[in-house]
Amino acid sequence: MLYKGSCHCGKVAFEVEGELGMGLRCNCSICRRKGALLWAVPHEKLNLVAWGDDLGRYTFGKARIAHRFCRTCGIHPFAEDVSKGGERSAYININCLDEVDLAAIEVFEFDGRSA
Repeated sequence: MLYKGSCHCGKVAFEVEGELGMGLRCNCSICRRKGALLWAVPHEKLNLVAWGDDLGRYTFGKARIAHRFCRTCGIHPFAEDVSKGGERSAYININCLDEVDLAAIEVFEFDGRSA
């Protein structure tokens, strides 16, 4: 299924292809603060539709994940692996997807704080 999503102001917009089965709630310091509910997909399934200069990047710790955000409204629509080699993943913030029944999403609690 094709899902469309964006930040709050719409300057960062994307499409993602896949079957949304389960969301992941991570308790690492940034995910806990931003309240993201994540869906991991192969990176090639994420297609940026609009971004321009509005797409910011934040990394911390071991800098394995680039947390992407809109420089205008501050919303974090997705994150992505930045590791060299291997298969890359994108982590879609389900809260930023259009027309998704959030109450119907099964949630897995991930201990990112210890990872």
